[in-house]
Amino acid sequence: MRMIDAEAASRLMAPLTALVVKAGEAILAVNRAAMRVDGKQDGSPVTEADLAADRIIADGLAQLAGDIPTLSEERTQLAAPPFRDSFFLIDPLDGTKEFVAGRDEFTVNLAVITRGVPLLGIVSAPALGLLWRGIVGRGAERVPFDGASIGAAAPIHTRKLPAPGAPWIAAVSRSHGDPRSEAFIDNRPNAERKTCGSAVKFGRIAEGSADIYPRFGPTSEWDVGAGCAVVTAAGGRVTDGKGDDLIFGQRQDTGFIIPEFIAWGDPQAVGRY
Repeated sequence: MRMIDAEAASRLMAPLTALVVKAGEAILAVNRAAMRVDGKQDGSPVTEADLAADRIIADGLAQLAGDIPTLSEERTQLAAPPFRDSFFLIDPLDGTKEFVAGRDEFTVNLAVITRGVPLLGIVSAPALGLLWRGIVGRGAERVPFDGASIGAAAPIHTRKLPAPGAPWIAAVSRSHGDPRSEAFIDNRPNAERKTCGSAVKFGRIAEGSADIYPRFGPTSEWDVGAGCAVVTAAGGRVTDGKGDDLIFGQRQDTGFIIPEFIAWGDPQAVGRY
């Protein structure tokens, strides 16, 4: 299997969901008060929880689809871009700062990228017992879970941006604010900020409880890919600052960095706000 299309993604969704939930269980099993926290070259933290989740996902993907390449935050040295067909894009623990600080808004992110475009996404918040998932062209869902027990899925959809003059919700980062994103929000009247950690912000856009998520600071592809798929599957769109679509897995020399993006609940709003 070198190419994953929507049909193949549908067959993979259930086992991938179970795998992501299992990785979340490993994260929750780590004693945050006693764990070791190391620093990467870029200054970001990494913990034993990151590595435990990554091992579980790596082993699971090898069994599910061993012929599909993988790009994980914790194994970038093994990446061999450009990924021309399909690959798995993984952040085994997004929001490590939130996790270290004892907060609940951290996620496990898994995406299937086909020809540079997110097709399937799962954003799981283990401490919240909640995940958002979707396949572009086939819809998105919000799914509760308790331990390894996965509950009933409920369809979700993004919402239309409120009319001019009406209040609208901007999802903003607790740990990674930047002046350009703040200015973007400030320049649009009647914006109300909703602070969230990690890729939970994409889930809030997808379920219609927030309208827009601007990020004009650099992020990594594994922070964005799964959320991009979920928001798109739910009826929204994720673009760069100029309104163009994001492309994933093509260049290693840039460190897999996305310079900026905006997640729009209402794709008709692109370029208007």
